[in-house]
Amino acid sequence: MMISSFLTEIANYTNGKIAKVVLNGKEEITSFTLKRVNKSTIEMQYIVPATLVSTINKIELKDSSNNVISTNNVYIPITSDTLLLQNIRVKEVSA
Repeated sequence: MMISSFLTEIANYTNGKIAKVVLNGKEEITSFTLKRVNKSTIEMQYIVPATLVSTINKIELKDSSNNVISTNNVYIPITSDTLLLQNIRVKEVSA
C-alpha cells in the first residue's frame, strides 16, 4: 500500500503540470480561481464565461507544451458565467 505522503507528492507533481483547461478542443482557460493540492486531491475552480461556449462537451487538462493530461467527455450547458469545480484524486488501485 502506498503511503499518503507519496500520493500527495504525485498530486503536487500533477498539479504543477496542469497549465490550462481546453473546452471542446479549442477554447482555452488559463486562469484559475483555485488550483491547489489538498492531501492527495487536486482541487481546481475556474470560470467559464457565457460568451465563450454555450455547451461544454469535452474538458481537457493540458500542460504548457499542449500535451493532454486528462480528457473528460461531459454535457454541461452554459447559460451564464459558470464556476466549474474539478477535483482529481490520486489513489492506489490494485489490479
